[in-house]
Amino acid sequence: MTKYFALHPATFKLDGGAMFGIIPKPLWEKQIPADELNRIHLSLRILCIKTEKRVILIDTGIGDYHDPKFLQRFAVTGDSDPLLKILKEQLSLEPTDVTDLVVSHLHFDHIGGLSHEPGTFLFPHARMHVHKDHYAYALNPTARDTGSFQKEYFNPVIEKLMQESRIIWHQGQEGLILQDGSYQLHFRCSHGHTPWLMHAYDDQMIYMADLVPTSAHVPIPWVMGYDISPGQTTKDKESFYQLIEKKNLTMIFEHDIKFWGAKIALSGSSGVEVTNRFAATEAKVLELPLN
Repeated sequence: MTKYFALHPATFKLDGGAMFGIIPKPLWEKQIPADELNRIHLSLRILCIKTEKRVILIDTGIGDYHDPKFLQRFAVTGDSDPLLKILKEQLSLEPTDVTDLVVSHLHFDHIGGLSHEPGTFLFPHARMHVHKDHYAYALNPTARDTGSFQKEYFNPVIEKLMQESRIIWHQGQEGLILQDGSYQLHFRCSHGHTPWLMHAYDDQMIYMADLVPTSAHVPIPWVMGYDISPGQTTKDKESFYQLIEKKNLTMIFEHDIKFWGAKIALSGSSGVEVTNRFAATEAKVLELPLN
């Protein structure tokens, strides 16, 4: 039976106004309160899927390689080697047990756990799944979002894995990431936050990444100021919500500190409504009741 685990290696903070774009602070602060610097507390949630023969990770968090100034600016909490410690101490998994790493996109808070230093990869036997067009964009982003891509960190890893034939390139708007017996993991891309952001989904869940980073972002107009194309994000949400309702999927939130997931239903009045939220805990690992 397939098992799902939400891993919680660290937290960080981002500016609340940037996280909610044009939504006024009196509205968004009712959902997630801000600190004295206007920052909101966020999770760096990673999904681990264990199938019969595979151990799959979706994203890797923010990592532990940043300098003190960066850690202070983003209020990063977490141990050294946070992801490896969770896998070993909570799930009895070694780095060699991980078979697949699925990268939603290459922003620093999603791929920071790739390695200890440029050119090394934490998972000796794993294949890394990346969208080819997103990778091309990440190497040449706009001036507006270049700070989100730390190329000097992730690119040596990707180049090394390319040499070892361990990069699986995905292309197009949707497709199959991998299959293990009857289990299939698919992807579908959104483009508003960053071009060709790859959302993994199966018959139980969908990993929302930064299209819907928290449960507070479920309403269609609640779009991040960080998004490269906010209007496209609203269109992406409408399209994804149709898929989610049709397949009765559970949404998994990467950055919501209070809720790891939710169920939604399409609504004629507001476009979408949350029908159920699933509370997170402070535990480093939470097995998700998805089957």
